[in-house]
Amino acid sequence: MDVEKTRLRRVATLAHGDVAARETFRVCRARCTYQDGTLVRQRSGQLASLVPRGEVFGYDMIVHVGLQRFLFHRQREEIQEELEAKYGIAISTGSISTLVRRFLHFLEALHLVRAPALREALQSDGGWPLHVDATGEGGRGTLLVLFAGWNHWVLGASKIPTERADSILPCMNEVADRFGNPCSVMRDLGRAMRVAVAAFISGREDDIVELSCHLHFLKDVGKDLLDAGYGVLRTMLRRANVRARLGFLARELGHQLGTDIARVRLSLPGWLKPQEDGRPLPRGAAGLATVRLLTQWVFDFHEDSVYRTYPFDRPWLDLHDRCLQAHQVVNDYLRHPPEDPAVARSLRRLHRTLDAVASSEDLKPVVASLRMRTALHGELRDTLRYPPADPKQPGRSASDPHVDSKEELDEIHRELDAYETLLRKRRSEEECDEDQGEAIDLVLDHLERHGKSLFGHAIVLPPEAGGGTRLVARTNNLSEGFFHVFKQGERRRSGRKVLTQDFECLPAAAALTPNLRKADYVSILCGSLEGLPAAFAALDAERLSALRDGQSGDLPAPTARRSLIESASIPAADRRLVRSEALNRRIRIAGRS
Repeated sequence: MDVEKTRLRRVATLAHGDVAARETFRVCRARCTYQDGTLVRQRSGQLASLVPRGEVFGYDMIVHVGLQRFLFHRQREEIQEELEAKYGIAISTGSISTLVRRFLHFLEALHLVRAPALREALQSDGGWPLHVDATGEGGRGTLLVLFAGWNHWVLGASKIPTERADSILPCMNEVADRFGNPCSVMRDLGRAMRVAVAAFISGREDDIVELSCHLHFLKDVGKDLLDAGYGVLRTMLRRANVRARLGFLARELGHQLGTDIARVRLSLPGWLKPQEDGRPLPRGAAGLATVRLLTQWVFDFHEDSVYRTYPFDRPWLDLHDRCLQAHQVVNDYLRHPPEDPAVARSLRRLHRTLDAVASSEDLKPVVASLRMRTALHGELRDTLRYPPADPKQPGRSASDPHVDSKEELDEIHRELDAYETLLRKRRSEEECDEDQGEAIDLVLDHLERHGKSLFGHAIVLPPEAGGGTRLVARTNNLSEGFFHVFKQGERRRSGRKVLTQDFECLPAAAALTPNLRKADYVSILCGSLEGLPAAFAALDAERLSALRDGQSGDLPAPTARRSLIESASIPAADRRLVRSEALNRRIRIAGRS
């Protein structure tokens, strides 16, 4: 090899800072060429392992910026300030965005290259249950994510035009081809997901258990049971303006009490102590504070919500119930009105507000139907033992449907079968009215359609994995929780509550970044996070070697995305054309002709 030339080159790495590197190029003395016709040339191997060819910023910079962006959700300006203050490297925000895109490109390629090792690790655990779900924001930027449920690894992610079976199925097939067939598939109850999962299982040779999420099942049943009546109740209470009138009365009483409210508030615990019935309201400021306290108790109806989500909680029904209870209390006090005119006046105002609910004849049949349907939904929820009856119990939460053993699952299955039999018996009884019969038919219809996929969570492990059984989670909370945390991080980074634009522009490979928090995944991928820059450099070296050999020089990428059919009405790529001035001008000209 002869020295061809030397060149000064600016490079910036975390290890060396912003420096000028002198690189020596050597060329084959015999003028040998590669298959693509270029001369056999030798560059600095040490520099190539630090900085990509033709670039300024090193692989460790790419990794650092990527981790700061996706694991710590820092903004570009924050990363920029840190690099300059800590490493003395000046970089523009545009260059940071470029490094972020390269980080995702390298990470996805490395994930695919390590697929055989990841597959071996999954199989050594006895297989893997697939959790599949999709999310978006404002109907755009749909992100499909496929998880290995036991390892909590994201195995595949794709941006799909819309949540359709023909978009979901290719992505599921590609993940199964790379990582092996899953032992089960956990899905929600959406039509597109059901069709895609059914087609996926039928196209695979292994026996794969299809599972429906218990949480989605109970939500669907509850909404179908309650939506109509609950909507009527909500509309009627809004028309009665109950919340606004209660809030206005509480605020007005607070103004009347003025600066004495702190002193008066201290006297209320004494009045609230156990006492004989019939004790009158106190006079003066204490009486006004007591009426205000009762008003606030009704206004605080959300406190009755346990799970903080409909249909497991029904806040408007809680408001109705508190209005009835408070109405009875006020009636008792008005039988012997307070001697203080101001206290009596405020108590009558509260009575008029509550009476609009308590005396409404139109509300009674609606509430009675809701109570019956709520009880029916509660029976189904208790039979499935989800959510837990007491989410505040230590070690439990409303999103934790923990089951300890196959025997407990079998017991729940038997109880559900017995409950279905009981419902059919109730349906045939004479005292079952039309509304109750319709509600029972609705529950039975859901059980008939989804009952088979509600059980099968006990997976028999092969002998090489130790044998025995292992349970799959009963819900898709893994993916739901992933999306919640993922969006929370994006909101922290962007400062925006609505992430429509962010999700539309976010590459699918961003969903792989949480894997870097999993030590077992990182160990297979690159040994440790400190070894990630070297792994990226090795990938780049293989790409350049393949390019010199006349092969494709592209990094590995999922092939399923290329076959996706565009099904969105106006995707981002089309929006620029649809809204272009040229198209609008042509339409105007054509319209005048």
